[in-house]
Formats: sequence, structure tokens, C-alpha cells
Amino acid sequence: QLQASGGGLVQAGGSLRLSCAASGRTFTNSVMGWFRQAPGKEREFVAAITWRGGSTYYAESVKGRFTISRDNAKETVYLQMNSLKPEDTAVYYCAADPQIQRYYVPDDYDYWGQGTQVTVSS
Repeated sequence: QLQASGGGLVQAGGSLRLSCAASGRTFTNSVMGWFRQAPGKEREFVAAITWRGGSTYYAESVKGRFTISRDNAKETVYLQMNSLKPEDTAVYYCAADPQIQRYYVPDDYDYWGQGTQVTVSS
């Protein structure tokens, strides 16, 4: 129901855009989030956006470098990642939930896409 794509290998300072396409059900009223998980680390919040209001939220580590956006007609959420750093290397996941309160808590999301690998070389 959530399909993430767009990961890859990029040099430090480069950019990537991740996409998360929803299908099978509507997430019109949901909060959409991006999380990431590096080897040996817990899954961490990256960014989130509300479908209707367009409110956005970011982890401090990505503020000013990453931008989350949405295309309601395509039911797709994007994560534009600029000025990438080696520490951004992780598997990135998109998630959705229609009733979430704590957008930064992974366990509060009911729907998850498969991950997409982002590797930033130094």
C-alpha cells in the first residue's frame, strides 16, 4: 500500500529525492512520515507532513537540508534530500497513519512501505 523508491548511492554534498506512493486505500486524512534506520541503530524520525494542512515537521539533524512535500492528486509524498552527509546513510522508510498524534514515534504508525537504501560516500 506504500511504495518507497528513489534511494541510491551519492557522494557527500549530493542530492536524492525519495518518493512514497500510496495505493489500495486512500491516505487523504493521514499523516505521512519518513523514518530511517542505520545498521545497528534504532529507527529514527526524519520528517512528516499532514495531507490536508500541509504542516511539516523535521528532525533537527535534517532541518534546512531535507524537504518533505506531497502531491495529493498522485497520493505521493516526496523527501528531497540535499547536502547529504555520510551520516545520512540508512534505509529510509515511509509510513502513514490516519489518527496519529505523535508523528515522530515509529510505533504509532500503522502502515509502512518497504525501505529504500540511501548510501552517502565521503
